[in-house]
Amino acid sequence: MNFPLDSGSLIVLLLAGVLFGYFIESAGLNSPRKLTAQFALRDWTVFRVMFTAIVTAMVGMFALSAVGVLNLAELYVEPTNYVAQLGGGLLFGAGFIVGGYCPGTAMAALATGRKDGMVFALGMLGGVLAYAELTPEIDVWYKAHATPELTLPTLTGIGMGWWALAFVAFLLFAA
Repeated sequence: MNFPLDSGSLIVLLLAGVLFGYFIESAGLNSPRKLTAQFALRDWTVFRVMFTAIVTAMVGMFALSAVGVLNLAELYVEPTNYVAQLGGGLLFGAGFIVGGYCPGTAMAALATGRKDGMVFALGMLGGVLAYAELTPEIDVWYKAHATPELTLPTLTGIGMGWWALAFVAFLLFAA
């Protein structure tokens, strides 16, 4: 089996990952205390950073689509399975609250030598391996109960540009 990226793409992706980790660490978003404070509704820094990143990506994708560089219809959208996503979200959130890390911050903590980051990363790896072993049974059920291509534009009939504008307005209002 061939990996779908060439070595140049892998270097770019590795550099992007290192930069992402550097900025997470530099901004203090790697602190389990800061991350769990988000769940206690005492510190909104992580939400603001992530929401800004999501809105930036949304606007960037819309802009690339508007100038003809990106065809949004060709992007893969994972089918929606409400039960699976609710269960996965609860499991992910519980791990996030208990461990104080998400996958990205766990890798940043591991890279800086934090022992708790290493334990969390090993637990995350164990969960990934367990899921991979259970996937054939889960996959059949997941696909049988999934709703294809559920996005805000397809759900509401409102175009992507309007959604991007609404999210930018909300971001500006919330700042």
